[in-house]
Amino acid sequence: MEVGTRIDGIFDLYNYFDSVIVTDDKGRIQYYSNMREDLYRPMLKDIIGHTIIELHPELTEDTSSIMQVLKTGRPVYNQLETWYNQDGTSVTNLYNTLPLVKDGKIVGAVDISRAVNSGKERPSITLSDEKTELYRSEDIIGSSPAIRKLKESLPQIARTDSSVLIYGETGTGKELFAQALHTSGNRSKKKFVSYNCAAIPATLLEGILFGTVKGGFTGAENRQGLFEIANGGTLFLDEINSMDLAMQAKLLKAIEEKKVMRVGGTEPVDIDVKIISAMNKDPYECLENGTIREDLFYRLNVVNLRIPPLREREGDIDLLTRHFIYRFNIKQNRRITGLDGETRKIFDSYNWPGNVRELQNVIEGAFNMTGFNQIRKENLPEYLRKAAGHPSGGGRTYTLTAMRMVPLRRRWRRLNAA
Repeated sequence: MEVGTRIDGIFDLYNYFDSVIVTDDKGRIQYYSNMREDLYRPMLKDIIGHTIIELHPELTEDTSSIMQVLKTGRPVYNQLETWYNQDGTSVTNLYNTLPLVKDGKIVGAVDISRAVNSGKERPSITLSDEKTELYRSEDIIGSSPAIRKLKESLPQIARTDSSVLIYGETGTGKELFAQALHTSGNRSKKKFVSYNCAAIPATLLEGILFGTVKGGFTGAENRQGLFEIANGGTLFLDEINSMDLAMQAKLLKAIEEKKVMRVGGTEPVDIDVKIISAMNKDPYECLENGTIREDLFYRLNVVNLRIPPLREREGDIDLLTRHFIYRFNIKQNRRITGLDGETRKIFDSYNWPGNVRELQNVIEGAFNMTGFNQIRKENLPEYLRKAAGHPSGGGRTYTLTAMRMVPLRRRWRRLNAA
């Protein structure tokens, strides 16, 4: 797709926008303009020719507005989306994405966005020690039976060194529970190290986890890996099912032997860490489709915790809403008292596919749009206002099927039959 140089002049007229992306029909970026380099720094130095998903692995074809517009041909207006920079800084954007049509065919998309918030909310690697303030069990907001049961179980689970597998949909707060496990246990005075396994290419993962030795390969330096850094404390591995299978075998060996070998090294290093891992998909589906090794799965799944989606947490939407309003009032020096009646009905009927993170982002976005002391319907993103009239509450519903054991013999028969 040809993009003329006049596009620079056109968008310069609209200083309201912070960034503009134009893609071809495959989602490959053909034009990019960023007026806020202090907030948004792309993951790749030269983004032309790459897709938005390559720039931001946390996005998928289902969650990226650009990919959805190319697929459906329908524009997206005033929707919130959070991206993460290479240094872990999050940027929440209010964006509009439109299809580009020529002779009745979709030839591309244009995405125009404005940053409404930024901050270090979810770095790919989190390091902490006894001086770092982490979440505790009392920071988990909720009074629904499922959440109460989880909170009650945390102290007992935290007292042991057994591996814990946390699973739940995106945005349910898996790292919050991982930190609460750490701070509730006897390792709370030691480091908590969090790593997102989907954030860094597989070729770099071994060195990040196990460390490197100077001279082991070109440019290598003597560096500790995350296992050594977390020694005595807790290592949280998020999105473990995205890890390369060959790397999973090395991870299993390190966990079982309690030793790591730095890349390029010859001497094993003893390690003592509590392993907490997380998945945003049904663990047993991951096991069946081969995205996680069976031996590693059973080693990690000594204790499992399912974090319920927000739609299953009756009464918690109101508690979380009040919590976020209170927090943003302090942060932004505002005096928002709550939701008006119509907005409250929308919140109660919507199924929140993005869970607690989506609720938080919607409220934060509304703070930027309202001039009143209550959040009103017109302050909500377009997709949420449209969902208000949908009989099912709008949006997609993502469900994790009940955890189940599938006998190995049956799985092998299916695989052989295929």
